[in-house]
Amino acid sequence: MRVLLMYKDRDFKESELPKNSEDLISDLGLDVIFDHMSKGDQYIFNISKEVLLNPLVDKETIIYRQEIMKDALENPEIIRSLYSMTIEVEESKREKWWGIFGWKTPSNILSGARRTLESLLYFLKKLRKVADENSDKFRSEGFRNFFEMIKTELSDEYLQRAEEMVEKLKFQRGILLRVSIGEGNEGKGYTLIKPLEKKWFQRILRRQKVYSYKLNPRDEAGAQALDEIRNKGISEVTSVVACAADHIEDFFKKLRREIAFYVGAINLQESMKALEIPITFPVVTDEKQISFRNLVSISLALTNGKKKVIGNDLKEIGKNLFIVTGANRGGKTTFLRSFGQAVLMMQSGMFVSAKDFSSNLYSGVFTHFRREEDEDMKMGKFEEELSRMSIIVDQIKPGALLLLNEFLSSTNEREGSEIAHQIVRALVESGISVMYVTHMYTLARKFFGCKKAIFLRAERTPDGRRTFKIKEGEPLPTSFGGDIYKKLFGEEIDGLEKEREGCAPL
Repeated sequence: MRVLLMYKDRDFKESELPKNSEDLISDLGLDVIFDHMSKGDQYIFNISKEVLLNPLVDKETIIYRQEIMKDALENPEIIRSLYSMTIEVEESKREKWWGIFGWKTPSNILSGARRTLESLLYFLKKLRKVADENSDKFRSEGFRNFFEMIKTELSDEYLQRAEEMVEKLKFQRGILLRVSIGEGNEGKGYTLIKPLEKKWFQRILRRQKVYSYKLNPRDEAGAQALDEIRNKGISEVTSVVACAADHIEDFFKKLRREIAFYVGAINLQESMKALEIPITFPVVTDEKQISFRNLVSISLALTNGKKKVIGNDLKEIGKNLFIVTGANRGGKTTFLRSFGQAVLMMQSGMFVSAKDFSSNLYSGVFTHFRREEDEDMKMGKFEEELSRMSIIVDQIKPGALLLLNEFLSSTNEREGSEIAHQIVRALVESGISVMYVTHMYTLARKFFGCKKAIFLRAERTPDGRRTFKIKEGEPLPTSFGGDIYKKLFGEEIDGLEKEREGCAPL
């Protein structure tokens, strides 16, 4: 049996996290999202992390997951009950499968496997009941096929026969073996025989003559010899029963792995709904396009609680270079994070935090955010920034998205602008989309006239107030650091209205 709730045609198997996963988590604030998805469940935390950090690049699969996700959000209790059932299966396995302890004889293993199989049949019947009672509540292709498979594979006839077989495996009337005599009068070809099914009156009226041998209670050697014969006779059926138990258990493991992601999404949606954070399912476009309204950073909104977070709007077609400038502490980094979070969530089949959102797909997401000084002093800040960029360049592919936050801010503007210009230009010409938050006016001016570029700016009112809105606008030769100084110290200092000497337009 196959679950197929993550992919239409294959199981959701464990995959390694990308090499830049720690940077993505740190730079985009994903740890907050994972915490709200898991709500203390480490298994859901790990699955959520694995799914979001390995974005899909197939539009059809994304839409397939989105439809399943919508069903999950509409039926949270059913989804949670399925997840709880898989946990119960695991706990039951630890209780029932005592055959893994002690001597691993066929008799011991068979007993443990039979007990496990008996327990698993209970959960299969429970799963069948869930399918019978709730399948009509789901509309997605994934869940319809899943519940139909449960009804077909776990029919009443199948479950009844399975229960009968488990009962027979208790061998309450002993076991019947067929054995041939080999060399040295040793037994060979031990075969377990199915006893004839006779009614009680047939057994009384048709008593057959049999030869028997009664073992002395003190005959330890004889008891050991009979035990060896028994183990040889049941060794084949032991393997079959153990494989059957493993097969059913593996199904529940796959179900847990796939349903855990949707439980995490339900948890996150409930947290967002409680704080009135906007939610929408994104539209995947075939052409290069970015369009959204009221896009919010989920991590910031969840951290702020009831305090409202400002969202941003954007609509651009055919651009793959976004230069974001403007006032210090104006929301530029938050804007960068919100877009990175939305792309990863979109390409995992989830909802995003916006009133509406549409975008093309990216072959990967990479980040390069400003870091604190290296306390060990293994390398200078400038060298450290270039070293991280070198690692990104070795991994990034055409069609990817690179989010840069104050890249090369550690050196002077003239050198930083020249180096950054060459790197970014090469990336854009290679088909990579770049969103660059920078305070370097000289760098921004170098991209004036570029048809692939769009310039965004953090809004600032004439009185110096930050609206935390990012709007289309050409860069200015100042980041208005004087506003922050005045707010903190309540006074102005000469020259701060012209913060960057030598930054006149080129």
